[in-house]
Amino acid sequence: MGWIIFILGTIGWHIGLYGMFKKSGIDPVKAFIPFYNTWLIVEKCGISKTWFWLQLIPIAGQFITIWIIIIYTMHFGKFGVGAHAAAVFLPFIYLPYLGFSKDVRWGGEKVMKMYKKSAAREWVDAAVFAVVAATLIRTFIFEAYTIPTGSMERTLLVNDFLFVNKLSYGPRLPQTPISFPFVHNTLPALPTTPSYLKWIQVPYTRLLGFVDVKRNDVVVFNFPAGDTIINLENYGSKNPYYDVLRKDFNGNRDQLMAQFGDHILVHPMDKTDNYIKRCVGVPGDVIEVRNGVLYVNNEKAFVAPDSQTDYQVETSGTPFTQEFLEDDLGYQFVTEDGKTYEKNGDYGELSQTISVMNMTPDNLEKVKKQPNFKSVKMYLDTVPNPAEIFPFDKNFPWSVDRFGPLHIPKKGETVTLSANNINLYQRLITVYEHNTFENQNGKFIINGKEATTYTFKLNYYWMMGDNRHRSQDSRFWGFVPETHIVGKASLIWFSYNDGPRWNRFFKSIK
Repeated sequence: MGWIIFILGTIGWHIGLYGMFKKSGIDPVKAFIPFYNTWLIVEKCGISKTWFWLQLIPIAGQFITIWIIIIYTMHFGKFGVGAHAAAVFLPFIYLPYLGFSKDVRWGGEKVMKMYKKSAAREWVDAAVFAVVAATLIRTFIFEAYTIPTGSMERTLLVNDFLFVNKLSYGPRLPQTPISFPFVHNTLPALPTTPSYLKWIQVPYTRLLGFVDVKRNDVVVFNFPAGDTIINLENYGSKNPYYDVLRKDFNGNRDQLMAQFGDHILVHPMDKTDNYIKRCVGVPGDVIEVRNGVLYVNNEKAFVAPDSQTDYQVETSGTPFTQEFLEDDLGYQFVTEDGKTYEKNGDYGELSQTISVMNMTPDNLEKVKKQPNFKSVKMYLDTVPNPAEIFPFDKNFPWSVDRFGPLHIPKKGETVTLSANNINLYQRLITVYEHNTFENQNGKFIINGKEATTYTFKLNYYWMMGDNRHRSQDSRFWGFVPETHIVGKASLIWFSYNDGPRWNRFFKSIK
């Protein structure tokens, strides 16, 4: 449904602009050129060209594009709230109507001046409506996101701008409905100040019900372990509160609060940081990582064609040339203080003939064809690490590359609770499903009653990055409940790295 609405909206928007361009004296063919079409609207309507460039700002750019379209419809004599609402929410119907109806004509500045309200007042009214419309669109239909880290490379690259379809899994009501528009959890100029008010809270609700996430979808979700953060540089979600509590303070909250108490920030569920990963396991699946290879239900999992992982590569005598590494594999080298090194840490030399290389399957094949190639094996981390790997329990001596088997809980499923598995499920029972829990001398008390079993109220998912050795994912913090699912990453609409990456514009995400 989400894809159908998006495609209809896109086609109708451009067809409508074709007719509107023709009426307003612009070459109508240019209506189909992305970005350039809004540049022409800005020129025609006498809007400052600064607003065109501001469209490229993540999140706020949506509001500006809507505002530009509303101003354009006003030059056709359409000043009412109903007309503006139709242009925003039904563009595939209303814009073609404006473009092809014999009853609608281009009025330009003349019609703007004839209208009773001043032009300034109309622009303000349009801006207010655009803010409301954009807020509704980004809350319930789709939203723009920017990739900040390399955990999904090279499926997604840093500074890819995405459209995330929120209809895919059912539009979710905001838990905190009163918040500053177009920002997420803190104010841009005041990073220690929350952007929302907590005194009104809405229970978890999806307007059209929850639609199950499909295995291998690329999903945006609220970071489950980000409900409490240390709001300081080098902490936040990249060094989560619970990790610091466990590793640095041995679980002693009083000691942690004594050091960081003034900087602890507790977010509502919908205001935790947004993460994007691939859903590799759905409710009822059994996932396992065997020597760096992911298995789902005892079968090798899907490997994205642009996924990356670390390999240990040996050459015979001489290392690969920097020219090959840059031109053929895409590594980026920089020189500082007379030393040359790979900018993103994707290539590192262990010795003159042995290197660790973060590569896609295609790049691995290119390496194997080099005349000085000798051997390759996956660079593995198989040392048990219960201090950092979920569920942080010596009963589960797992690592990044040797993990599981682990069963993913399913709504309505009942498990038997024991001392050996309680660390897998305690956070699900208490934080995500809002029960009280106590462990009294080995007896589990849930909501005041002794319990030996528990029946799950929600579905859970397992998320992993396509860049398997550079991803903070479910291996480090566990299950993702359905309540935290935001939407499906559908389309890259813009991308840059020292300039536009044209080959990634309007690329679907697989």
